[in-house]
Amino acid sequence: MRAMRSLIGNVVLAVLVTLVGLVGTSAADHWATVTGRTPDALGFALVAAAGLTLVLRRYHPVLTLIAVAALTSTYLVVGYPYGPILLALVVAVYTVARHRPPATSVPTALGALVMLLVHIFTNSTALPGLLGVIPGSAWVVVPFAVGSVVRLQREAASRARAEVLRQRVDDERLRIAQEVHDVVGHGLAAIKMQADVALHVLPKKPEQAEVALEAISRTSSDALDELRATLRVVRSSSQAQAPGLARLDDLRQRMGEAGVQVQVITTGEPRELPAVVDLTGYRILQESLTNVLRHSGDKRATVTVDYATDAVVITVANPLTGPPGDSGGLGIPGMRQRVESLGGEFTAGPTGDGRFEVHARLPIEGRS
Repeated sequence: MRAMRSLIGNVVLAVLVTLVGLVGTSAADHWATVTGRTPDALGFALVAAAGLTLVLRRYHPVLTLIAVAALTSTYLVVGYPYGPILLALVVAVYTVARHRPPATSVPTALGALVMLLVHIFTNSTALPGLLGVIPGSAWVVVPFAVGSVVRLQREAASRARAEVLRQRVDDERLRIAQEVHDVVGHGLAAIKMQADVALHVLPKKPEQAEVALEAISRTSSDALDELRATLRVVRSSSQAQAPGLARLDDLRQRMGEAGVQVQVITTGEPRELPAVVDLTGYRILQESLTNVLRHSGDKRATVTVDYATDAVVITVANPLTGPPGDSGGLGIPGMRQRVESLGGEFTAGPTGDGRFEVHARLPIEGRS
């Protein structure tokens, strides 16, 4: 369909240039006796041939320019006056400069210019000798410059679009990496804690070790299911199956099995959230509680979820029993990037009352 439109456009342009050339050449009869040879059948044939050759300009621009330049040069060399035949030459030069790189377009345009300037020494309508070079050259130099500028602008726009696409691909890769980091990191941290418990109690209390091993099995199964769901989301570019705040109780239960006591406080009226906000809220809670499991000596945390009118506000606080953890990891920077990408607010750090607090405000109408 695109090729057909291009062909139709070329035919229409060629016909218009040909008609303008024939009508304009016939109108030149009244001054031809003074300025040059009167256009006759040969002159009109050359004008028509030059115009109709433009049908091929998009498919063979170099050959089209050579042919049009040869026809135009012949027209002027035999003594016909300047006229609309030069319009076909202008279009052909522009096309070469617009659609071919300089390595091809520059030599072709120079060859066309040489052919065109031959008439200076044979046509009485042209300025004699070198004085005719400047006006004669303008018919090639000007359209070539315009075509080159348009080509450079289009190439710059194409590079800009490619850069935007590359940035989107990089952003998507980073998003996928964050998703996998959150899922795998949370699961492995819980499994490690439960395995340590099992190893510790195995010699003296094997029944408790069995409970820890069962928790490991459940945690690993949940982590695998969540990882599969995340990969399905990535493949389908949809967040319909992604986890959200509705699964907070499951998350609290898994953390409890891993040894972290989580108190959940919900204020406001829980409601359905935009998918990206819901997923971000869940990942904030997951990563924050995982950090408590990894780094806090006091395995307690308080989670507050406030459903405000225009936002959902999430706070995770735990007693600070040592240096803040995750200072060199990806957890806190990843959370901050998630929140800020939605136009929200994020803070994480020690508070004045001896706690470490993660605070995130996610606008309901966040930017995707």
